[in-house]
Parts: sequence; structure tokens; C-alpha cells
Amino acid sequence: MILLDYHNRIIEDTLKARFNPENKPKPLDMNIVDFDGVSYHLSTLDDQDTKLILSIRWKCWPELVKYGATDVLRREYSQWIVSPEQGYDFTLQFDLEKLGADPEDVIRKVSLLKRNAMAAPFERAFDAQALAEKEDTWDPSTSQLMTIPYRDGEAIYVQNQQDRVTVIFSTMFKEETDRVFAKVFLQEFVDARKSAKPQLQHAPQVIYSHREPPLEIRHLPGLLDSESMGYITFVLFPRNFAPGAVREETISRIQIFRDYLHYHIKCSKAYMHSRMRARVSEFLKVLNRAKPEIQASEKKLASGRTFIRRGV
Repeated sequence: MILLDYHNRIIEDTLKARFNPENKPKPLDMNIVDFDGVSYHLSTLDDQDTKLILSIRWKCWPELVKYGATDVLRREYSQWIVSPEQGYDFTLQFDLEKLGADPEDVIRKVSLLKRNAMAAPFERAFDAQALAEKEDTWDPSTSQLMTIPYRDGEAIYVQNQQDRVTVIFSTMFKEETDRVFAKVFLQEFVDARKSAKPQLQHAPQVIYSHREPPLEIRHLPGLLDSESMGYITFVLFPRNFAPGAVREETISRIQIFRDYLHYHIKCSKAYMHSRMRARVSEFLKVLNRAKPEIQASEKKLASGRTFIRRGV
């Protein structure tokens, strides 16, 4: 299966072209849309084609700031942060003539703007779990349930516990066939973990529930009680988010799980439709070959009736 990129490819390609010293700077004004309703505005300053500004707008930005997104963004983009552009939540500004860093590194960081903003609640939960694990006694009241309403009617819930971190996706399936595909698709996650392959034994546990929310979030107000709602729960253990590359990869991959799921549902439906069309085409060929040929002794009259000449 195809894994979706967790960075914005349009921003990456555009910045590569702009940061290339062989290309002459020119005015730029782009509106870019990413997964989960994220909007970007990439443009040059007035009469300053060497200065670029990148702004982001996201409906869940206040919640991300509440869970520490500002600290994460300052850590990653401290030298480029400016006052937010009007109508946007966060803005970066670059001077091509005073970049002072490896362009490839800058391009990669900037294309990960959405990912780094969403990383804040996950980093907070992972750090809280690591701290609780060191304590002899743990108070369950210190467990924080963080809600990120990143899409209309859908949210991500992240909760730290003493020995694990639970991540819950609420997702909406507008069609009955999507719910069927999702159930089959997620069952593969469960079965794969039960396989004999040792490298899959350490994969996170995946639980899928239809309509009924998990116990961790059942007390929250405003949950939709609808046949179209589904809840996917990931149980992450410390081995799944060990400090370093493992943690960064886990944060990156789990963020786009919802998009990954719906993308492959649509691909599966498209594949089945193409197979159905191919099968219908084959059936039509068989039917065409089965039509009886008009005998030489049959003739058509002007009225359209068939005249059959019988032998004596």
C-alpha cells in the first residue's frame, strides 16, 4: 500500500525552485490547501521578490496552541517567525539573500509546518507518560485527555497514562460502503499484529468501534450518535515512541492515519469499479457473439418486417 507524505509537496517543490540561485526571483502569490482543511498562503513581499512569507490557517489552531504548539514552532522556526498575516494563524518570513542555513534543511522544515504544529499534543503526552512511568505511585487524575477538533465533526483524542498513550480518531463515513471497507481494512491491522512475524508483534494495538465511542471519551459532550461515525483507537507503548527517530516517525505517521484510511478506501472502491466495468465489457462481448446471424434466405421488407423464403 502507498504511504502518504506527511509534508506538503507543493510547498517543498515551490521553495526548491525559489531557493535555487540559478532562478531569478519573481513575484509569487499562491493559495495552497492541504489535508484536514489546512490553508496556506505563500507569497512575496511587495516590491521585494527575495523575501517570502508563508502563512497557515487551521480551525483547530487554538487547541494546538493550548497544548504547546507555540513552543514547538519556536523550537523549529525561531529565526523566521513574524506577526501572523491577516486572516491566518501563524506566519514565517524568509530572506533568500540572508538565509544563513542549508537550503535543503530549511525547505524540509518549512514543508513540515503542519506536521510540527500537530506534534505538540503528542510530544506532551509522550513526555507525561515517561515522567509518570518513573514514579512509584501514579495518580490517574494527572492523566490529560487532549482533544483536537481538526475537521468538521471529527477529532483526535490523545491521553497519557502511566504505561501507555492512547490515541483515538473519530471519523465519519458518509457512505455505507465506506463503513464496510473500513471494517475490512482495520481488521487487517488487527490480524497483522497477530501474525507470526516478530517485527509485527511490537506494533501498536488497533481497536475499531462503530458508532459507540470508546470508554476514554464516552463522557465528553457533543459526540455524534450516528451510524456514520467510527472510532479507531491506537494503544501506544513506550517502545513505540522511544526518544529519537522512533518518536518522530510515530508522530509523523499517526497524524495522517485518517487521511491514509480514507485514501485507501477510495482507491479500493475505484479498483473494484474498474474491475466491474471490465467484467461487464467481457459479458457484452459474449452476448454479441451469441446473437444469431441472419440467414441468407431471410430478407428485410421496406416496412422493416422480415420475409423468410421457405424452400419447396
